[in-house]
Amino acid sequence: MIRMKNKPLIGIAFIIITFVFSACTNNDYIPKPRGYFRIALPEKKYRLLDSIYPYSFEYPQYAVIEADPNRYAERNWINLQFPKYKGTLHLSYKAVTSDSILFQYFEDSRSFANKHIAKANDIEPIIIHNDAHAVYGLIYDITGTGVASTYQFCVTDSVHHFMRGALYFNFLPNNDSLLPVIDFIKKDIDHLIKTLQWKSLPQLGKKAVTSSKKS
Repeated sequence: MIRMKNKPLIGIAFIIITFVFSACTNNDYIPKPRGYFRIALPEKKYRLLDSIYPYSFEYPQYAVIEADPNRYAERNWINLQFPKYKGTLHLSYKAVTSDSILFQYFEDSRSFANKHIAKANDIEPIIIHNDAHAVYGLIYDITGTGVASTYQFCVTDSVHHFMRGALYFNFLPNNDSLLPVIDFIKKDIDHLIKTLQWKSLPQLGKKAVTSSKKS
């Protein structure tokens, strides 16, 4: 055991220990909120997807278009990849053959969005109405920390074409830290919908392009 012979030093040490203990047990202590790393976001520049798919739209230059590799994927289904952020916008296309089929497509889209209700704080439907390009439908803006897909949409020309999109990230969702990226990509999806145009039906029988690499 080490004995302290200097009594003034003992008194100072006692005061310091008492102060630290009282500070730690103070009920008014408020911990600092959790911080997140700042995410650098690129400048928004767009390019046109105008291949032999039955649709065209503008998408960001920092994204990559690939054919959907899922074994159940259908013709003209593609993925818009955001490699830097490990995000994917899944785009599925369907030809419309009747009003009842179109109704079912919209019901399926609504069901897919509602699957996230358990972890969502809110699901806000946003109406899409673009007479210039004959694009009509809904956006589902889904908020919540643990929600797997935060932005989905379904659009049609009401006669021949239907498209559904759903944004996912390839890791365990923490949408508080992802919020800047989510908001950033939402603007890209809004731009995609705004510039979306349908093509004539004869092009549906042609072979689709399989991929589009970044320049």
